[in-house]
Amino acid sequence: MKVIIVGCGKIGATLTARMAKEEHDVIVIDNDPAVLKEITERHDVIGFCGNATSYDSLTEAGVAGCDLFIAVTGSDEFNMLSCFVARKIGAKHTVARVRNSEYNNDGFHYMMEQLELSMSVNPELMMAQAIFNILKLPSVAKVETFSDRRQELVEVVLRQGSPLDGMTLSDIRKKFPGKYLVAVIRHGEEVHIPSGHSVLHGGDHIALISATPDMHRILKMLGLVQKQVRDVMVLGASTTSYYLARLLIGAGNSVKIIEKNPERCEEVCERLSGATVIQGDCMHQDLLAEEGLDKMDAVVALTGRDEENILISFYAMSQGVGKVVSKVNQDELGALSEKLGLDSILSPKVIISDVLAQYARALENSEGSKVETLYSLMNGAAEALEFNVLSDFPFANIPLRDLTLTGGTLLAAITRGSACIIPGGDDVILPGDRVVIVAAGISVYDLEDIFRRK
Repeated sequence: MKVIIVGCGKIGATLTARMAKEEHDVIVIDNDPAVLKEITERHDVIGFCGNATSYDSLTEAGVAGCDLFIAVTGSDEFNMLSCFVARKIGAKHTVARVRNSEYNNDGFHYMMEQLELSMSVNPELMMAQAIFNILKLPSVAKVETFSDRRQELVEVVLRQGSPLDGMTLSDIRKKFPGKYLVAVIRHGEEVHIPSGHSVLHGGDHIALISATPDMHRILKMLGLVQKQVRDVMVLGASTTSYYLARLLIGAGNSVKIIEKNPERCEEVCERLSGATVIQGDCMHQDLLAEEGLDKMDAVVALTGRDEENILISFYAMSQGVGKVVSKVNQDELGALSEKLGLDSILSPKVIISDVLAQYARALENSEGSKVETLYSLMNGAAEALEFNVLSDFPFANIPLRDLTLTGGTLLAAITRGSACIIPGGDDVILPGDRVVIVAAGISVYDLEDIFRRK
């Protein structure tokens, strides 16, 4: 599939790497030749230097034959105009990054129709929603949802001394019966799809899936539950912080925001009611102590610098804060921080990359079983995909015991109407079902590709 990406910032560069890895034909457009040189040397993509709102530039870049056009520069208006021009030239599908909250209301849907936008993505809002999901289940490092939030998949770090340490999955199922499934295990650098004989160890990362209403009870049963979050301190008054504070206040949480820039403090105060906004440097320990950091249930570090977020997070952990979430954009810093003990590290560029990779796969396989949802797990070493099962699915109504799956894959869940099924050998897949597949080490593009008759 031919994909054109406009803007080579953090999100654009991550998206370019992902689309190149997915083996799409990728063209990147930017007005900075140095940035283009760096990205084309790193990935097997074509670079085009020019103005992505110019008819002549977009025509020369080959937009007329483009399957997917994605504009992710720092300007909402530039992105929308670029997509509009691309659509008029002949791009089949267009996606714009739109950050401003004023564009994310009911009136924006009318604008999308007029601009013929296929999709808009708001990294900051998606990031805030991801953090909010984690704070609802503070014992987990990451939360992903499927089937209109009927199913949840969570990543959990197994603490040393956990009651599950040293147990096989089959023994865990016998001791703690329920409708859940351990779908992926990461032990050190090794990530694999487990079997009943797999043994859990302290320090392992595990991905657990169940019906959303059951998840808290299952985590509690497995001894993986922390205290529920009520009082939250957010460090940095970024756009993500604003969206997150709105979600938390709406859920009845107490929110305190600390921001160094006085103008930004005033702006947030005017737009956000129900939160306490403190003007000050969140790197000053005395200020954090005065504002009751050690009494907080959760701290979320959302400043504009990865290093600050990491240092503040470790300090909050040292003060006994039960849940700490950090925004870290640099992959190397994120991996290092995780090894040192930070378990909830998120990046907007990864969230957007997942969403658009999912969209591209759905377009590419529009005639087959459609990819409805796609998430990266275990720092990209595994994926969870949700497929909508179509009427011509060749393995429908066959008991799962009579089927085998490609190595490195697992059938994790089935949603049928309002029923959430953790599948066993007697279950079958039916047209209209939504099916969650977890894959480690391979990429899955079509549901039927991973099944075989025994």
